[in-house]
Amino acid sequence: MTTTARSWSEIFGEPDRLSIDPEFAELRREESLRRVRLPYGEPAWLVTRYEDAKVVLGDPRFSRAAANGRDEPRTRYHVGSPGSLLRHDPPEHSRLRRLVAKAFTARRVEGLRPRAQQIADQLIDRMMAQGPPAELVEDFALPLPITVICELLGVPVEDRVDFRLWSDAFLSTTRFTPEQVTEYVGRMREYMAGLIAEHREEPRDDLIGALVTARDEQDRLSEEELLAMSEGILVAGHETTASQIPNFVYTLLTHPEQLAAVRADPGLIPQAVEELMRYVPLGGGAGSARYALEDVELGGVTVRAGEPVVVALQSANRDESIYADPDTLDLHRREASHVGFGHGPHHCLGAQLARMELQVALGALVQRLPGLRFAGTEQDIVWKTGTATRGPARLPITWDRP
Repeated sequence: MTTTARSWSEIFGEPDRLSIDPEFAELRREESLRRVRLPYGEPAWLVTRYEDAKVVLGDPRFSRAAANGRDEPRTRYHVGSPGSLLRHDPPEHSRLRRLVAKAFTARRVEGLRPRAQQIADQLIDRMMAQGPPAELVEDFALPLPITVICELLGVPVEDRVDFRLWSDAFLSTTRFTPEQVTEYVGRMREYMAGLIAEHREEPRDDLIGALVTARDEQDRLSEEELLAMSEGILVAGHETTASQIPNFVYTLLTHPEQLAAVRADPGLIPQAVEELMRYVPLGGGAGSARYALEDVELGGVTVRAGEPVVVALQSANRDESIYADPDTLDLHRREASHVGFGHGPHHCLGAQLARMELQVALGALVQRLPGLRFAGTEQDIVWKTGTATRGPARLPITWDRP
């Protein structure tokens, strides 16, 4: 067992497109835990195995709230607001989550599906009218989830250029300097505070309006919690899906037999989304740190009270003890559920919304753009750098004209 912390970049290097570093497989076989140092914060234990990941993410002996006041291990300069959902444990976390959870239930999300489908169809109508090629990210992958979350939350979609920049800063690892991150995150906070003030002056039937009511009339959250939750939902509500749409398209285009299966059977799309969530490594590093509240035996190693642990979800989703041939994309896979949306109390609040949007996006692209393929070669794809989420920044596509 390695007890001396090594830097993340020393072990894994920079993420390469959507590939998984083979070092993860070696760690799963040979070391249950590894001491690492992320770009920011104190050293931590790194978890790479599926079952260990579920323990860290779901066991109350591991705490997110204990990170408050600590220099927690992280890949980004920005640590987030103390009012954020991600910085609380139950019961405080449960109190905050209940205030917004009803907006993201399976039933409520299904009610949003027709609107999401309408947006997707309108975007594809525009692409088809202009004719191929098109740029998937700007023409489709970004506007679809941004429009949905803006309408749900109560944010003017025409302001997306501004809050897209602020979101990029929020998620920056090296793309922006610490000073720029502080500036842009501050601008986003001022913008959200202004929207909250507008909702107070003119009450509206949207999620910000519901949170304002919970703050002002029911005293169920603080002003800082109101602001932090609004910011968090805006960023998380579009960024993951906007990244995963081009990631999924890229993955299917580079696995033509799986793409052919989806084309032949559109009913396979929900299962395809689950397998793609398992297979595609959205993050390049590790998730938010959890701190052991007591000594815990994990994978044969004693994690001492007060020590932080970080989870590599991309590794847990490729654990060969859980998945047969885990490095193969198999859209018919029926094994254990993935941890692409996390696990435990902090399981992604918007998982159902993301699933629905990804299903709508894949269905619309595959069914309405016959012969969907790369425009040019893979070398024409521009990949994101310096940010917490992986994927194409530009993905030119083309298709067969009718």
